[in-house]
Amino acid sequence: MTSLNVNNNDLVVNKSRANGNTLNEELESMVNDNEILLFMKGNRQFPQCGFSAHVVGLISQYANKFVTVDILADQEIRQGMKEFSNWPTFPQLYVKGKFVGGCDIMTELEEDGEFKEILVG
Repeated sequence: MTSLNVNNNDLVVNKSRANGNTLNEELESMVNDNEILLFMKGNRQFPQCGFSAHVVGLISQYANKFVTVDILADQEIRQGMKEFSNWPTFPQLYVKGKFVGGCDIMTELEEDGEFKEILVG
């Protein structure tokens, strides 16, 4: 059975999909059930790559409450997200169910002064 719960702002995913949900249904649920959701390498307390650390820093400027998913902990989610978003790299940010982009897009949005508006409306 797939189990999703938030633990210290990290989405903990039980890898079993025996409840009948497809991976795509699980990903849709994750994206739609969390206002700000970041799929990344590691978690917000311990990013596992420089791009993930940079994005956590960007988001943290404007939002205290956001959820992360460690894609290194579940290879199915890691591969599934590439197909779900049609975006090959991580991190990947979703806000209010919509894909924002990767590190380069978020950096550009921040430089243009648009990132805060996307996060906090």
